[in-house]
Amino acid sequence: MKRLKPRHWTAIALFVLLVLPSLWFALAYGGLPRLWSHHEHKLMAHRNEIISYTAQDIPGDPVNLRLAGRAEDIACAFTRAGWSRADPVSLRSGLGIAASVLLRRPYPEAPVSPLYVKDRAEDLAFQLDEGRSADKRHHVRLWNMGNDDWLGAASFDRGVGLSLFTLQITHRIGPDVDRERNMVGDVLMKSGGRFTGTMGSRIIGGQWHRNGGGNRYRTDGLIRMYAAGQGCKNP
Repeated sequence: MKRLKPRHWTAIALFVLLVLPSLWFALAYGGLPRLWSHHEHKLMAHRNEIISYTAQDIPGDPVNLRLAGRAEDIACAFTRAGWSRADPVSLRSGLGIAASVLLRRPYPEAPVSPLYVKDRAEDLAFQLDEGRSADKRHHVRLWNMGNDDWLGAASFDRGVGLSLFTLQITHRIGPDVDRERNMVGDVLMKSGGRFTGTMGSRIIGGQWHRNGGGNRYRTDGLIRMYAAGQGCKNP
């Protein structure tokens, strides 16, 4: 077997360092999202689950909360519990969360990737870091459906990886979304809120499902409903 010459090793190194990352970027942020968007758009009319969606119409995190209350009272409840409102997605916040994960430094207001309900991105998002960085965190997205009526999706980010569907860099959620839903309910009740009942999400309970990043989760299929306390004041 012939030994590779130095110029061959240089060509291989350039291929690995330049060509492969370029191919991945083109697939993850160009070709694959377009393919998934075309594929999933055809299926939208046949789905009746109450669920969020990615920008490519891939089913995202399950909707597992419904809140009644003013935005300021809801925000106050999370602030009192030590949660932070997530920054909007921008170049600056994207670089900030990357630095937080890579350098293991705090970013309590790190952004969450947008998910959609009825073609609208979340109106509010809150999070609570678990650890020193934004790598692991509890978070909830909230969509205002009008007249102080909110739908919410609570989940736990257990780390960062590649999306199973688009290969984009994203957080990976933990499987127990019901625990995160109940945690948010506790936050609301500790600030004067109250539990008002449940409704079905039409997601089949007790089975494994996947979110928009391809992460597996299980749920009982229930949306827990709460009324936020009024006149909440931050300490």
